[in-house]
Amino acid sequence: MLKKLIAEQVQIYRHTNVVKSQKFSEIMQRAMNSYLNGMLTNEQVIEELLNLAKQMATANKEGEQLGLTADELAFYDALTKPQAIKDFYENTELIAITKELADTLRKNRTIDWQKRDSARAKMRMMIKRLLKRHRYPPEGMDDAVQTVMTQCELWTDNNDMESA
Repeated sequence: MLKKLIAEQVQIYRHTNVVKSQKFSEIMQRAMNSYLNGMLTNEQVIEELLNLAKQMATANKEGEQLGLTADELAFYDALTKPQAIKDFYENTELIAITKELADTLRKNRTIDWQKRDSARAKMRMMIKRLLKRHRYPPEGMDDAVQTVMTQCELWTDNNDMESA
């Protein structure tokens, strides 16, 4: 029953925050695999799942603590997916980059942008330009751009974006 409730929460993240959905899915899968392989007892797997539920509850509050909307938090997570990025920037800088990125994407999206190659290329260039302007490390840029683009698609598909 607990696994089912947590799986439902992971599914919600899958529609709103690509980075957190991957993280939580992996944690849940690892716990279940360990349980199925006899490496965890019933009590231990329940403990693991309860810990995951706590992590998810904490993640829900993270945006509020940073002063970010749920949409902005998803982009923050995309930009900070590589842990080294948090060491490279002050958190206030990351929040400012996130807000600028979300605002830029919100203002420049077009209907069906994800279906038109030219519009996708324009979005990708805007993201790269913004990251370069903020001296985002080049070795992490391609991954960041791809993660942000994936997040954009979720954002648009779920109609969670605010009107420009």
